Amino acid sequence: MSFTQPIINWAALTPALIVLVGAVLGVLVEALVSRPSRHFTQVLLGVAAIAGSGFALYRRWDAMPGPNQPWPPNIAPGLVEDPFAIAAQGVLLVIGFLAVLVMADRTAVGDGAFAAQSADRPGSAEEAESLHAGWTTTEVFPLALFSLGGMMLFGAVNNLIALFVILELVSLPLYIMAATARHRRLLSQEAALKYFVLGAFASAFLLMGAALLYGLSGAVDYASIAQALRGQVVGADLLALGGLALVTVGLLFKVGAVPFHAWSPDVYQGAPTPVTGFMAAGVKAAAFFALVRFHYEAAGLMGWDLAPFLWGVAIATMVLGTVAGIVQKDVKRMLAYSAIAHAGFMLIGIIAYNRVGIASLTFYALTYGVSTVGAFGLISLVRSRHEGAVGGEANDLEAFKGLGRRSPWAAGAMTVFLLSFAGIPLTAGFTAKFQLFVSGVTGGATWLVILAVACSAATAFFYMRLIVLMLFHAPKGEEVAVVDSQGMVSVAVLLAAVVTVVLGILPQAVIDLFGQTAMLLP
Repeated sequence: MSFTQPIINWAALTPALIVLVGAVLGVLVEALVSRPSRHFTQVLLGVAAIAGSGFALYRRWDAMPGPNQPWPPNIAPGLVEDPFAIAAQGVLLVIGFLAVLVMADRTAVGDGAFAAQSADRPGSAEEAESLHAGWTTTEVFPLALFSLGGMMLFGAVNNLIALFVILELVSLPLYIMAATARHRRLLSQEAALKYFVLGAFASAFLLMGAALLYGLSGAVDYASIAQALRGQVVGADLLALGGLALVTVGLLFKVGAVPFHAWSPDVYQGAPTPVTGFMAAGVKAAAFFALVRFHYEAAGLMGWDLAPFLWGVAIATMVLGTVAGIVQKDVKRMLAYSAIAHAGFMLIGIIAYNRVGIASLTFYALTYGVSTVGAFGLISLVRSRHEGAVGGEANDLEAFKGLGRRSPWAAGAMTVFLLSFAGIPLTAGFTAKFQLFVSGVTGGATWLVILAVACSAATAFFYMRLIVLMLFHAPKGEEVAVVDSQGMVSVAVLLAAVVTVVLGILPQAVIDLFGQTAMLLP
């Protein structure tokens, strides 16, 4: 019996390994560090891991060979390093850094978004005792790092087995994190259960599609699958089409595309708000990066056969996200349907099947992710008030009436994010949409772009409605309070707002940088 030793490029794995090692150290912190010191230690460790990973990623980008130089072999079986993978990791590190800052803030009233102990039964004496002791669930930080490490590897996957394994690495920590809300605990636990059950369906679809593609090609790597698709035997086209479609469905679950979106509104509403922002920005970006590589390296060879399926999903996603978002009265559910609509827009970058589509989709993931984390960070500060005591989050639209008078900085920052979501000029959202729609027209999806423009104009209604409530209405009595941040949410929101404005006014340098990410793809 022979054994072939795998060849692993550890230097190329360094950025993701630093994050994952930080997650392992975070688990040890939970076991070895006293409870009063855990929160500070976990926050410091999380920020340090992301900063170290960012430095390592910069070194990897700087070490990339020039256009006429040979590229190194794969990082490991199933993983590849190229400009697209490095750019994807950079986008996810930015999102992860902002998300960790939002998770870390316990606000001026000292409660934060997470339960004292996740194991306490809601409403029990044990929960009351944990709250009185001032405890908080610090396990979310290593869980977030585990998920972030998986997200960073998602865009580097070129193998169906690695795709499934990393999908679970991304998802499993989020199932737990979704159940850790401090307020409305039962709603949070219900959200986690729904996310877990429907996530299992996503994994099942992906595995079934992988099995069909393996049966067709006898291999699991994208290059071999693409070669098999070029020389497939007569009658195998349905097998290939079914396999490609099922793997695509597994990833479409993660981006919340219709009709695979059912989990999104309930999970967005029930999960702790910092976790919602992390999911909405990070998971969507990571899943689209994985979808880009799968589609452009393998599935795109059957583009004409897959076109009706992808067009149908994109149209349904844009239309349902727009229409359902208009009638929402809860801010988190409204942003959930907004995220669904944005997933439909981002599918244009997949359908376009050109290099402009890859670059524009990467830029869109960055701008949308940054604005999303910032928006949910602000939502976590708007609280209900009962007899002078600050309670849980007030997510009803009416609670945001007069926010500009209660907290001008919060209303101003939220306005920036909402304008970016709507695609108003001089914001990053406008530039991202323009680039994405140009790629769609270039790729022959002109009618889809026209529909996307119409839906984008319609979604502006519910963004503008919230802006009007914040800036042009009087506050709603004393039933709502805007709590002060300890500083970390403020820093995250300020950075997100600055990036949103700068990328709207001076986007060219970043667009050119992302233009280099498509150089290895067809």
